[in-house]
Amino acid sequence: METVTTEILDSGQKRDARGRKITDEARRAEVLGAFAASGLSQKAFARQEGVNYHTFVAWLGQARRSDPAVAEPTAGKVRFRQLQLGSEPRCAELEVVLPGGLVVRGGDATQLARLVKALTA
Repeated sequence: METVTTEILDSGQKRDARGRKITDEARRAEVLGAFAASGLSQKAFARQEGVNYHTFVAWLGQARRSDPAVAEPTAGKVRFRQLQLGSEPRCAELEVVLPGGLVVRGGDATQLARLVKALTA
């Protein structure tokens, strides 16, 4: 029979009673700030940082509940975009609600129909 030798290394990181790593608030804030600027998915970022994915999602949830603007990646997202056809702004007299919730408003029925057709094509 062969003898097995085991060595236990202590990284110095604090752990709870169940053996899970305890991460301080400063490190959490650092990780969440880096995520907001990364442009990566939650899963890819957690893997890159060496943080358990479910733990990372919990951190994000806690941060967003306390301040919705925290840790919200904004790169590549368009929240609102105004499109104007023609040279004069017109009073919105017509409104079309497309499937998916997109609302298109305009004063000229012909131009509005062309825009709706282009958006749904």
